[in-house]
Amino acid sequence: MVQEPRRPSRSLEGRCDDSALLLCEELRSLSRTKLSVRGVTLRTCYLWLCISGKLIWKTTLSTPGQDSNHDISIISSRDYCESSTLDCVASEAANLARTLEELQAGMSVLSELDGNPPLWITRRPGQYRDDIYVNNARIIQERSNYQQNNLHSKKQVLHVIDEVLEPVASFTKDTLQIYNPDAYQFLNQSENLNLESHRVRSFRQRVYQNNKADVFKKAGKFTFFIPVDEGFKPPPRPEKIDQKVIDGHVIPDYVLFTDATPKDHDYNTLANYDMLRVTISFTTQSDGRTSRPYVKSNTHLGDGNHAEGVVLAEIVKANIPVKNGVVHLIHRPLMVVDTTVQQFLEEKEDGPLFKFYEVILDVGGDFMNKITTMRDLTLFAPSNEAWADSNLNNLIRNKEKLREILNLHLVQERLPIDKIKENNMNQLFQVATAADRKHLYFNIIRGDNGDSNITLTVEGGGVNATVIQPNIAATNGIVHIIDRVLGVPYTTVREKLATDPMLNNTNFLGQQGGFNNELGDMNKRFTYFVPRDYAWKKAEIHFPSAHKKLFMKEYSYHVSQILERHLVVADRAYTMLDLKRIANGNGSIALPTVRDHLKLRIKESDKSYYVEWQGEWIHVFRPDVECTNGIIHVIDSVFLKAGDVRVSGGGVGVPLLAPQLAMLLMAKWLLL
Repeated sequence: MVQEPRRPSRSLEGRCDDSALLLCEELRSLSRTKLSVRGVTLRTCYLWLCISGKLIWKTTLSTPGQDSNHDISIISSRDYCESSTLDCVASEAANLARTLEELQAGMSVLSELDGNPPLWITRRPGQYRDDIYVNNARIIQERSNYQQNNLHSKKQVLHVIDEVLEPVASFTKDTLQIYNPDAYQFLNQSENLNLESHRVRSFRQRVYQNNKADVFKKAGKFTFFIPVDEGFKPPPRPEKIDQKVIDGHVIPDYVLFTDATPKDHDYNTLANYDMLRVTISFTTQSDGRTSRPYVKSNTHLGDGNHAEGVVLAEIVKANIPVKNGVVHLIHRPLMVVDTTVQQFLEEKEDGPLFKFYEVILDVGGDFMNKITTMRDLTLFAPSNEAWADSNLNNLIRNKEKLREILNLHLVQERLPIDKIKENNMNQLFQVATAADRKHLYFNIIRGDNGDSNITLTVEGGGVNATVIQPNIAATNGIVHIIDRVLGVPYTTVREKLATDPMLNNTNFLGQQGGFNNELGDMNKRFTYFVPRDYAWKKAEIHFPSAHKKLFMKEYSYHVSQILERHLVVADRAYTMLDLKRIANGNGSIALPTVRDHLKLRIKESDKSYYVEWQGEWIHVFRPDVECTNGIIHVIDSVFLKAGDVRVSGGGVGVPLLAPQLAMLLMAKWLLL
């Protein structure tokens, strides 16, 4: 155990003496352990510091290792004690020292930097304890809460954080020095601040012209989103920045830093009126290697000048602390819907859909022309990360197949998520796509809180994708970003049954007796007519006793026999179009199953397929669900007969097989 070094003495003027500087060096040598947090090497020092020549006990300090940040050297001299970055990290001596338990959400602590800019505290519930943030830096709690009394018996507390806190800084020492500006002063003096290459003149001009300066001057807690000048193209866009749009860039009552804020949580903006309601949430977009912070405005209730839907903007410079909250610079204005779907795709070279856009250009054909000329469309666009799937490697080289895949993502009508939800109450909603004879099917997954937490999945060509960013608004339609490329199967028949929410009952029954095990065989090709859950509900109405027994484990043998008549095993898998083409003149066809043949008739009516089995015409609800080892056709009735499973009159639950099967078993017994 290392003995605590002696405390430095303090002169009457309160300036650092040699013993204070010596202690800094001693503590630095004791704290050689390095932390690696988010790719930044930190060397933690518990020490007294000299700030602007004054001896101050720092509340929090994490000093970057010299090899990880060449702009900040390891503490070894009086010059380093004057660093404004370190001033920002510390609480002023006049503040009360705060332990972790005393750092409450929403509070602020004054720093020692000139102007005493506040440090904002955020608490996020974790699995076992709250995560605590100071601005955008997370407190490393297991290395924090170090407490001692100073020479005046005042409590001092040290907390370790995972990144350096950066204050608002003037561009150079020769420019006007800005200390602790509010959001209005930030806008007004932005040319004197170090904002890298970003400028905000255009938005500032619109604030002046719309008399909205007071919004940015107001004391309190706010989160401000300020679009940079590059985002004010094309030319008509600046005129669309009216008073309501400016209000839609400000979140009141919350100071929200990117890492400290939960993703996809809606916060009300100042644009919250009787006839207009806009929320903002944080999100990220990933290409599989790196993630970028984004913000999205959602106009839930619009008017003639403000369209409903989501506008997505990248945060190009985040977490700029100001006196009345925090500022985030974004690449384009929120709320303003003035681009077509095509323009949204090509708006940013490294945008959230740039890989999808590259594929469209590479494939050629008329797909781009379709999304340009359609007046009302919905595009289910795979994210950048979705294109990193190794299953797509062969597809990328097959341009003809890829054109069909692209068309599978395009629907010629506007489908906001609320419309899909309303039409999908009974899992019946399907829509035609630009791909011939191909449809999309939807499923709504509700969270524990009912409608407040909804996940939308969409299936096309056997692939079930989750909508990860819905309702991006364009002038000619809507874009939903999805997490997979549709039409490129990546699961076996067995895996598809296990993951499709519409096929739960068939999957459950197939697990009894191990029937599903065979469906993972990649050396076979299956065509499986799978009853969806709705079909089993129909069977329960028509065959209540048989239905009850089929879901009992002791009847797994009979379940397997019934499922086998739905399963075609051949040297190839058959689409519904294949079956229609090879059927004879009256549509009849006999397909090989494990034990016998499945005799069906096939017809197409109103762009839907039907199969006839035992005199009943059955709707094929979802044809051609492609898997890596076969094809599933989801049907609306079970191939089930009244005599398949019977219950004896004694009520003991002994199953009686269908008469034909019983006779075969008896003959076999007599021959023994």
